[in-house]
Amino acid sequence: MMVKRHFFWWLGWCLLILLGTGLGSWQWQRAVNKQAYLMQLESAPSLDTPKRLPVQGAEILLRGRYLANGTLWLDNRVHDGRLGVAALTPFQSHDGRLWLIERGFVATGPVREDPMIETPSRQVRIRGRWQSAESAPWVYDDRRVGDRLQRIDLAAWSSLGNFAFAGWIHLEKGPGRLIPWWKPNVMPPSRHRAYAFQWWGLALAALIVMLAGVRRMRREPAGSSPRSRL
Repeated sequence: MMVKRHFFWWLGWCLLILLGTGLGSWQWQRAVNKQAYLMQLESAPSLDTPKRLPVQGAEILLRGRYLANGTLWLDNRVHDGRLGVAALTPFQSHDGRLWLIERGFVATGPVREDPMIETPSRQVRIRGRWQSAESAPWVYDDRRVGDRLQRIDLAAWSSLGNFAFAGWIHLEKGPGRLIPWWKPNVMPPSRHRAYAFQWWGLALAALIVMLAGVRRMRREPAGSSPRSRL
């Protein structure tokens, strides 16, 4: 019976130490990855109507026209505590290629009717930040309801033809820009590092308690449980 209690004593604390160490390492690696991503954004090039796939975060300059009739809405966006949508409008650059432009936030509240926005009909010059389709967040439900999307899916515009590249541009400057809401990184690297130290602190505390229990088990006579010795 005593051996069994000792086994569960060791097993419980060792699992807690492994959990804290593993989660701390995971959070630290996330901080490293996000720091690298932010540095990539800062050093991303500025490209005028690129012919090759842009790197993540590149600043894209385009001249052309919006295809207003192709506007769809990215549903369930929140900005400054307001519920709304983000406007997604196809754009045809001067060389005839198609691009998807995320133009910004439109507040709608709980109303499910699509909002009314103005879209320039003349030729315009715009600038924005490139995001590849592979970096889009995963969602539980990606069904399309009317003109509303739960995530950006380029297949929703298949009737217009193929886009220049698999991704979209978050509009930062130029006609047609709405309220900016998108941020390339929600949680800063410092937050992940703080979480890592918290998990490592938990692992260290568990190690100290476990070693203290071992000392008491060695000093005290057999017959009492490890918990009662603490």
